[in-house]
Amino acid sequence: MKFDKILFLVVLLLSIFGLLMIYSSSSIWAMYKFGDSFHYLKYQSVFFIIGIFIMIIMSKINYQIYYKYSNLILFISFILLVLVLIPGIGSIRNGSRSWFGIGSFGIQPSEFCKISLIIFTSKYLSKSNDYIKKFKGIIPILIILLVFFGLIMLQPDLGTASIMFISVILILFVAGAPKEFFITGGILAIIGVIGLIVIAPYRMDRITSFMNPWKDPLGTGFQMIQSLYAIGPGGLLGNGYLNSIQKHFYLPEPQTDFIFSIICEEFGVVGSFIVVGLFTILLYRGIKISNNTNDLFGKYLSFGIVFQLIFQAIMNLSVVVGLIPVTGVTLPFLSYGGSSLLISMASMGIVLNLSRKCKISI
Repeated sequence: MKFDKILFLVVLLLSIFGLLMIYSSSSIWAMYKFGDSFHYLKYQSVFFIIGIFIMIIMSKINYQIYYKYSNLILFISFILLVLVLIPGIGSIRNGSRSWFGIGSFGIQPSEFCKISLIIFTSKYLSKSNDYIKKFKGIIPILIILLVFFGLIMLQPDLGTASIMFISVILILFVAGAPKEFFITGGILAIIGVIGLIVIAPYRMDRITSFMNPWKDPLGTGFQMIQSLYAIGPGGLLGNGYLNSIQKHFYLPEPQTDFIFSIICEEFGVVGSFIVVGLFTILLYRGIKISNNTNDLFGKYLSFGIVFQLIFQAIMNLSVVVGLIPVTGVTLPFLSYGGSSLLISMASMGIVLNLSRKCKISI
């Protein structure tokens, strides 16, 4: 059976539009820093081409193989998270030791970790679907989740850790975990967040700058203010492709976390609605595939992958428009970043393979 062409097309459209916007948002900075306005576009294009091949190949690999090797996949991601914390092996970028540097390229193991934990959780829940309805049945997943959360926080990378944590929690909710777990977990999560803020004062700075970015317009509030300055003038149709003002050294590195700001500035409300619409279609097709998959492992796997991508997109868009504090989370398929693009496309390859196993109406 053929895979879901609509889902495949949505991923391609988002990724190709991402390439166009990476060039537009980064060309000025790239020319200044590297003497080549196409610098970021060239690197992302390489990952895009590789990503397409990986997505197509993974769409042909039976997803049950991940069930068989889920423990090994999780173990490898654990080792990578440990290795990246070791000075001399892991490299520091933007204040986080979360990268393996290979020449000009960088690989972020936490991206691999996010999908590996979804695979393992899906397997565990499919084997213990009745058992997890008791609190003690969830304890093994919680222990593993907290270990991985802790390792990512040591980098530190709260954004990625939060996406991973919330994704697993929602899979547990869909699987029917007891309500007591979510009540207790919610209380502990609030306490944990407060603790993370206390031990790292810069997080409190982000919260205060979120509440009132104009209190420190040249410091912690700078990025948020410049993002809003990009979105505001965009109007209905935007200023036109390549005509952003904020990319001229106002909004720092706009090709990454704040690329949506440039999209709003150049394509306006219409452009932003198109992007949100494509993500909505991706969510809809993913849920359809999950609902039409016969086995529990496939259901949880498809739902977990799609929700993780959508939740990451929601976090990024919320930061850009000022709804939540800055988290450092990229916009899937659109932001510059090879590791993120490859893992996102590989993940969608798994979902596309699942779509081969079920009949989905439009």
